[in-house]
Amino acid sequence: MKKKTRNPLLQNRYAQTFLTVCFFAVYIILGLSLLFRQPFGDPPDEFNRYLIPQYIAEHGTLPNGFEESIRIPAYGFSYAFQPILPYMIQGYSMRLVGCFVQDPDVLFYTARMVDFIFGLVMAVFLLLLSRRWFRNRALQWLFCFLAMFMPQSLFLHTYVNTDSCCMMSIVIMLYGLTCCLQDHFRCRSCLIMSLGIILCALSYYNAYGFILSCILLFTAHFLSMQGGRPRLDWKPFLQKGLLISALVLLGIGWWFIRSYILYDGDFLGLRTRNLCSELYGNENMKADVRITYQSMGYTIPSMLFRSDFLVLSLNSFICMYGPMVVTTALWIYRFYKFLFLVGVLGSILPVPRPGRESEGINFSDRTALNRFFHVNMVFCMLVPFVLSVIYSFHIDYQPQGRYLMPILIPLCYYCVRGLEKGVSVLFAMVRRIPAPARKKEPVNSALSDRLLTGLCVFLILLILSSACITIYGYAFPYYAGL
Repeated sequence: MKKKTRNPLLQNRYAQTFLTVCFFAVYIILGLSLLFRQPFGDPPDEFNRYLIPQYIAEHGTLPNGFEESIRIPAYGFSYAFQPILPYMIQGYSMRLVGCFVQDPDVLFYTARMVDFIFGLVMAVFLLLLSRRWFRNRALQWLFCFLAMFMPQSLFLHTYVNTDSCCMMSIVIMLYGLTCCLQDHFRCRSCLIMSLGIILCALSYYNAYGFILSCILLFTAHFLSMQGGRPRLDWKPFLQKGLLISALVLLGIGWWFIRSYILYDGDFLGLRTRNLCSELYGNENMKADVRITYQSMGYTIPSMLFRSDFLVLSLNSFICMYGPMVVTTALWIYRFYKFLFLVGVLGSILPVPRPGRESEGINFSDRTALNRFFHVNMVFCMLVPFVLSVIYSFHIDYQPQGRYLMPILIPLCYYCVRGLEKGVSVLFAMVRRIPAPARKKEPVNSALSDRLLTGLCVFLILLILSSACITIYGYAFPYYAGL
């Protein structure tokens, strides 16, 4: 990595400390405001999710997925068939607090606070990740604020769910993976990546694409071309591979072994969950009679382009609170759509100047590995979308943006990287204008950095404004009327 670009405003140590304090203070203020203001059960499916930590707090053991007290009446199954690490942490935290306080409200907010802390840990690793992915301080902060304070992202850390832990695990995993690829899989980096994989594997199936990418990029790191043929460096591949595999299997193996034993060989629990639904679900919710786009004879393209699937998915990815009824200002939706569109389009622009490639993610100047990393990130973004489409088409039409949230971190990277490249392209075009036509001194990189910093500050202010307006201008009035 090259020396960081100089920017007197943002390189100042005191300015960095101030921004760091503000970053966490804003998260604490906005997050706790929303956490304590939302009525119990108003966020998406919180009532049914809370049944599991409540059961753990009362009994001190993990529930079987067939347990009647935690089943969702209409669907006939429970969330206990899937990995429940977040619920376990919430349940045992409630059990600990219950030793001193028996107030149901205190126990309930204890469960929510676990997700809030997941968000706090995510914020810490976002800061660390931003320093690995961007050289420019302004871009680092824009990436952090965008990923943390987009209204829907903030919302995930304020109620009982597994999405919050999943988002935290993705950031930890990507930070560990980036460190591994840059320092050739030192033990510390392997431990961090393994922790992210364990947390992801025990929280949310939709994000498993990131785990697969870790495996693929690990293998690619030890591949090289010799004499036109691929060669695998077996010794470090096996040493590091066995270390990571042992850590991950130790962390997650117990859950899948438990599921294998409880559910007659179904280690994922998905087949048994469907069986439970068939046994105990309402008649109109069973798979053979449930009305879906598939059962009505439609095609997937028809569902995508002739229904509200894409619109609802995108809007609720940006912001829809409560049971997808609390929307925000129209300009906020337009702002994020425009920002993501321009940023992603900008990220595919050619780099205008030699040497600028190193300003993005770089792994020891290995061009093929760098490109393969980006292929994997695109794959990780496609997986949640494809799974959401399949679920809505075949099983239950639910175009909800929270199913797409694993996309957020790589999306924010390409958005911010695109803005950086866009400014670089703009200044490269200005440089080509003859000096008499410009009637100014040649454009230098310092001016480009100042413009980029100003743009980042402006966007950060808009991001914070969108979060505050959504919470205090739209969510709070809605909750006051309940």
